[in-house]
Amino acid sequence: MTDDAQQELDRAQAEAVAILQALIRIDTTNTGEPEGTVGEAEAAEYVESLLREVGYEPERFETTSGRRQGVHLRIAGQDPGREALLLHGHLDVVPAIAGDWSVDPFSGEEKDGLIWGRGAVDMKDMDAMLIAMVRSWARTGYVPPRDIVFLMTPDEEAGGWQGAHWLVDHRPELLAGVTEAVGEVGGFSISAGSDRRLYLLQTAEKGIAWLRLRASGRGGHGSFVNDDNAVTTLARVVSQIGEYPFPMTLTPTMKACVAELAEALDVPFDQNDPEPFLRALGPMARIIGATLRNTANPTMLHAGYKSNVVPAMAEAHIDGRFLPGHEQELFDVVDSILGDEVTRELINHDISLETPFEGPTIEAMAAAIHSEDPQGRAIPYTMSGGTDAKSWSTLGIRCYGFVPLRLPPELDFPAMFHGIDERVPVESVKFGVRVLQRFVDMF
Repeated sequence: MTDDAQQELDRAQAEAVAILQALIRIDTTNTGEPEGTVGEAEAAEYVESLLREVGYEPERFETTSGRRQGVHLRIAGQDPGREALLLHGHLDVVPAIAGDWSVDPFSGEEKDGLIWGRGAVDMKDMDAMLIAMVRSWARTGYVPPRDIVFLMTPDEEAGGWQGAHWLVDHRPELLAGVTEAVGEVGGFSISAGSDRRLYLLQTAEKGIAWLRLRASGRGGHGSFVNDDNAVTTLARVVSQIGEYPFPMTLTPTMKACVAELAEALDVPFDQNDPEPFLRALGPMARIIGATLRNTANPTMLHAGYKSNVVPAMAEAHIDGRFLPGHEQELFDVVDSILGDEVTRELINHDISLETPFEGPTIEAMAAAIHSEDPQGRAIPYTMSGGTDAKSWSTLGIRCYGFVPLRLPPELDFPAMFHGIDERVPVESVKFGVRVLQRFVDMF
């Protein structure tokens, strides 16, 4: 690498860190309200300004309101006849309660070699890497091998119905010619021994079934005997759903994933007794374990208005997630528990995804990682949550989670997602810029 090239790479890496801090300082909390937040629009305006500063002409668009904004840019490649690649991120974040944090969650503070703040991992780190990379292209005149569609969306944290889903329904031309998409959440490393790392590339994700349950009963005075109490009925059902032992199921993605992990950790995987294997994974067991079965977690309860009044109705929310090909199993289990006493309503329902761990995209990702970490190996995994990939896939786009981060073994990375004290190492962000550039070069 020439001195000029090294200086430009150093600049891009430093910019990624600074842009990440600036994005965190824009409070883009998504509360789920239809109109969105001022912060989402402010962040879109900031991203647009960064792109225009280096000579691009992006489009800052609105979806369902003036506050629901994103940014789109198409960068011409060397061969316009090749299929285009979508590089995407979302600008919104989940809420953060400042009193729970060690630092101001919207400070973007650098401490102990890490950038702290809501969105540091989900997913303003990737946003910053992508922005810094394409800014570097503009400065150097770099032309990618194929057309690149750069896209930042609003509303991902509320299901994307006013973001990616809206774009698919109303602005599909923004994705013309795109066949592959790269976004969150995979690409991060887990340690397997002292000098070996496995990088989990997301090739699948679970589907979403958020449910509202309602139980009705006989309201009345709290001092009376009441054998038709809506709270009692709902509590019994919610408890059964939350404790239901969904069977372990290995999808093609997770069959390959656990085989790789078992070999690397030298711990056999027994589907009938997975606990020794999961214990060996440490904090990663939360991510891997959640993708070996369907889940249905109670998350919200609401009933009544006074201690001495039995309410006539009680409500609960369930966060249901189903593996690819196992959606009906989830609903069959829930419905068998509900019986005739409790009704359910879908308040957010979206598809599961699974893409084979093979082909040019995977090969380029694996090679890009290996070029920056010779002891790194790419393996497939399923994400337990959901991403904008659900939207893009409806257009026939193959989607992958690839936010390349080489992480220190002591960092409890799973706890960073929607967690308290969310943070990402500075060196990991710089690593991501280098790997993403190599990936684009190779693909």
